[in-house]
Amino acid sequence: MTVITGIGVVAPNGFGAKEYWAATLTGRSGIAVLDRFDTARYPARLAGLVADVDPAAHLPGRLLPQTDVSTRLALIAAESALDDAGVDTSAMADYDMGIVTANASGGFEFTHREFKKLWSQGPEHVSVYESFAWFYAVNTGQISIRHGMRGPSTALVAEQAGGLDALGQARRTVRTGIPLVVSGGVDSAFDPWGWASHLAGGRVSLDPDPATAYRPFDVRAAGYLPGEGGAMCVLEDAGAARDRGARVYGEIAGYAANFDPAPGSGRPPGLRRAAESALADAGIAPGDVDVVFADAVGVPELDRLEAQALREVFGAHAVPVTAPKALTGRLLSGGGVLDVVSALMSIQESVIPPTFGTTEVPAGYGVDVVLGEPRPAEVNTALVLARGRWGFNAATVIRKSPEGKLT
Repeated sequence: MTVITGIGVVAPNGFGAKEYWAATLTGRSGIAVLDRFDTARYPARLAGLVADVDPAAHLPGRLLPQTDVSTRLALIAAESALDDAGVDTSAMADYDMGIVTANASGGFEFTHREFKKLWSQGPEHVSVYESFAWFYAVNTGQISIRHGMRGPSTALVAEQAGGLDALGQARRTVRTGIPLVVSGGVDSAFDPWGWASHLAGGRVSLDPDPATAYRPFDVRAAGYLPGEGGAMCVLEDAGAARDRGARVYGEIAGYAANFDPAPGSGRPPGLRRAAESALADAGIAPGDVDVVFADAVGVPELDRLEAQALREVFGAHAVPVTAPKALTGRLLSGGGVLDVVSALMSIQESVIPPTFGTTEVPAGYGVDVVLGEPRPAEVNTALVLARGRWGFNAATVIRKSPEGKLT
């Protein structure tokens, strides 16, 4: 059994699991006008921004010139998770600790700044750290170096589905005998080039009102908002966690991933199969699931397809569905892991957070979206879903663990 014993959150609406969870239950949003460059002439200006975390207060000064904003946030989240788990990495064997992270965009801001130097000033002005700071695997490497972790290490790229894939791979790593793995996802791509890339997909909401711009499963849904940040978790073998007296948040009971068929094939998307496979991996039936944390793109056609998959797996209106990401935006690789954090908190506190911003769900969707305010409920098992662009699908089952309870 693989359990989660530590959580580190760096989200647009909260730094740390407690602050993030309080914001999730009360509707405190992290959506704001993107202010890192002049966005006045762009068709969309809203994003989920991490605004109150100063990397200089959390990281050694020598790391700041080496790292992109996404790597800084990943390092902060990883250290928070280890502290939360009560793990002293210096007291553990280096090869007994692994790292698995997901990242969709690499060091966007860092590398574009250095490209500008290359084009305008010449190669001698480009930072030597450009050789690795741009790379999507750099978060895994920097966390490994900072904490002396030399066990199996992996970096995954699957856009919004990547964070769940990272946790799935970390669970697999623990099962091979590695006692502890730090895993999760963090992304940030909010320089001018990154923002243009977000907008080029054609799915970003153009609504200028932060309260209504991103409202998944709503009759007026018109796209999503991008965000930055994410979460890291400490995964351990349940026996090892028990032996050291660790506090346990919950168990990763099931995981599955697949790809959509080729466009034009006439075959259905893979999300339903991913959900069913994750439930089978956990050894449970659909009726055992107490809540679904949906992918919830906010694009009507994609919301309709997800609702259809949920109906086919669970039946109409058979399970509560929620999307806390309406308060943060879609965080690429960080989104799925942040939903896992929400699922763990729902299990611990017996409450399902609502989907803020959404007020009216099309009747044809046939899904019980939690609206308006938190819904008290005994939550023992949660299903978390994520879809990445170009056909990635991932599903994770989070279950209340007999090994422990949050105190």
